[in-house]
Amino acid sequence: MRQIDRTMQEFTTSLSPAEVLAQAKVFFARRMGIYAAFLERESPTHAVFRGQGGEEVIIGVLPAGTGTRVTGSTYLFDMQVARFFSTLPAASPSEAQSPAAPAAAGAA
Repeated sequence: MRQIDRTMQEFTTSLSPAEVLAQAKVFFARRMGIYAAFLERESPTHAVFRGQGGEEVIIGVLPAGTGTRVTGSTYLFDMQVARFFSTLPAASPSEAQSPAAPAAAGAA
């Protein structure tokens, strides 16, 4: 998988935007050791976390149809973003991408 395909990931969940951001704050703060990331700033539509070595993790949310479109952006914490997405309930099988799927799947 190309790095660009891992740096921005998207997922659609049945949770509300506020619920997604609340879960992200808990999820990233509870990671162990070098995989912990702590809330740096937030708004109703995003949260920015700072991890080991200053690594930035951004989670953005946007209401989308019957659920919420969640975007995760990072350079080094791509596996943690994918793992976070795997903890969220999917909006529906046809709307949600696989947790590790890139935002631009199929675009080349």
